[in-house]
Amino acid sequence: MTTRYETLPLPETYREAFGVEPPEARGERYVKPRKPGFFIRAVAPPPGTPGVQEADAPPGDAPVAPDAHEEPGADAGTAPDTAGESPDAAPRLARELLHAQWGLVPHWVKSASDGRLRAPKLVNARSETVSTATPFREAWLKGQRCIVPMAAFFEDDWRSGKAVPTRIARVDGQPMGAAGLWARWTGPDGEELISYTVLTVNANSHALLHRYQPPGSEKRMPALLNEGAYGAWLSARPEKAREFMRQYPANWLLANPVESKADKGPPGFR
Repeated sequence: MTTRYETLPLPETYREAFGVEPPEARGERYVKPRKPGFFIRAVAPPPGTPGVQEADAPPGDAPVAPDAHEEPGADAGTAPDTAGESPDAAPRLARELLHAQWGLVPHWVKSASDGRLRAPKLVNARSETVSTATPFREAWLKGQRCIVPMAAFFEDDWRSGKAVPTRIARVDGQPMGAAGLWARWTGPDGEELISYTVLTVNANSHALLHRYQPPGSEKRMPALLNEGAYGAWLSARPEKAREFMRQYPANWLLANPVESKADKGPPGFR
């Protein structure tokens, strides 16, 4: 279970890697439960966009057109580089970057404070049960999928008998996009809280991630998306979305122990 991750150090990376305008403020370098982070969701394209009907809209606040997506199998086995099919290679829905709470707040909670209390337990959603688990079911069925940009995530290495915080990032240093879900809670007085969760997959057999997390526990890892699958993930039908729930190749990841979760990172980003 991932409970801390590192945000992107350079604002322009949001545009280059994910096709969204960067945030005005960089925000916190490290995101932990109940703290604000960023996620990317699909939005309705401008009127007249080629290949998209005017009636089409994105999931949740805006559901997608049935045909406005790529099949996940098209790039599921490609390496994480820009040589393969780009998410911009075909007409796709527009995207936007939102600042929100990490830790999903279901619409049925009674108050914002109640939602914040629940948030630490809802920063991750198990992909195997996401369509039936009460906190996440509605967001999944409504197609409220998102991408969570991250430079790295942290896990504890217990092989020495004590927890050693370890930073896990891509071998090539490029940003990662984790599959997630988002939700909007509205209070009786109009108060609004937007939140998100990161989807996870079983990592017991993963060549790298099986080493981490407490002994005897099930090993989990974020459902990291291939670069060419970003558009497809955001617009896929619910029955197709499960095809993205797979382990990210171990040879594309690099793990480095750190003195603490908050003292190491890219130069110039503090």
